Amino acid sequence: MVKLIAPAYATGMGGAIDPEFSDLLARLYAGVGEDQPWRRFLESLARWMEASFATLIITAPGKRQPATFLTPGSSPEFDAAYTETLFAEDPFQGLPDGAVTSYAEFMADLPASAFAEYRQAMAQSGFDQVLGVDLHFGAGLRAVEGRWEARFRVSRHNSLPDFTREERARLQVLAPHLRIAVGLFEKLQFAGAEHGMFHATAQGLGLALVVLDRNRRIVSSNALAETLLGEAEGLRQRGEELAFSDSAHQKLLGDLLGKDLAPGGGLTRFRVERPGKGDVVVTARPLELSAIHAGAGALALFLARPGPEAHTDPQSLRDLLGLTMAEARLAAVLGEGLSLVEAARRLGVAHNTAKVQLRAVFAKTGVRRQAQLVALMGSLGLGFAGGGV
Repeated sequence: MVKLIAPAYATGMGGAIDPEFSDLLARLYAGVGEDQPWRRFLESLARWMEASFATLIITAPGKRQPATFLTPGSSPEFDAAYTETLFAEDPFQGLPDGAVTSYAEFMADLPASAFAEYRQAMAQSGFDQVLGVDLHFGAGLRAVEGRWEARFRVSRHNSLPDFTREERARLQVLAPHLRIAVGLFEKLQFAGAEHGMFHATAQGLGLALVVLDRNRRIVSSNALAETLLGEAEGLRQRGEELAFSDSAHQKLLGDLLGKDLAPGGGLTRFRVERPGKGDVVVTARPLELSAIHAGAGALALFLARPGPEAHTDPQSLRDLLGLTMAEARLAAVLGEGLSLVEAARRLGVAHNTAKVQLRAVFAKTGVRRQAQLVALMGSLGLGFAGGGV
């Protein structure tokens, strides 16, 4: 059996845990759920490493700007310059997964003429003594587009001694904890998106709900969705992924997950034919997960069976379609078959106000006519009784 020995910096005299290291871990895991995630931990990390600054960058391949960039105490001017320009030119990336790497050693392996502007900017900043750890997520998945990473950096001013071998070892032992914490952070992001806005609403309306990440992976699903997927007709769970029997639907899902979908950028609907179990209408809505994915490649899929007509609930419309309450009330009234003039009169608003609200509803739902809006509400089970799965 292998005997685990705590690192010297993690223990004090007599093998007692070093309170500074213990406090660092406590701040790391507590920071995942704080209102300002990571800030207090990064401050503690800088002190623990006797560094000037500690930085966290969360990003996905091909992005010109990071989803998250945080360096507590740094110059706002440098932060702005980095995120707007230097980030896209930063060569100090793609480090071996989980391995502490020195900026100086990394750059020494590149031609001296390469990245001249970036080298100059770093030298002028005075903080070009840097240790980095890159943590890759989704690295075992098929497409590079499905990957994202968290980059941790600790830096010292060049007037201070460079990092020692022992200090690099300190950061290396912390790397597994960083990976766990970032993974928990991503899960909390998805959980917040699912439960915070529409999960309870979907369940109460009898809607099946499946939340996907950009790799088709099912991050979460409610009980209704699990029942439907278990029927394995038209769509099913294959491993961790959602799969459609129709290749056109499968391609459409890939297209939706492969591009940036801003919240409010419109919904996508399609019908899954299921001769044995009854057809299902799928409505895809993009989710905002800015801290991880910069709003890209995360989808909520609502699944419902059409049914007989019934009253439409404005609160449900607001939660599921991302409308304001005023827009939801208008949509609900239009769902009853009223004209825009009649709807404005019933709601006690000016006709021009109703027109502005309707344009906003069209923009957020991706429809162009009132008939399409009514059909959309029906496909979501919002304008129909017994329209759930």
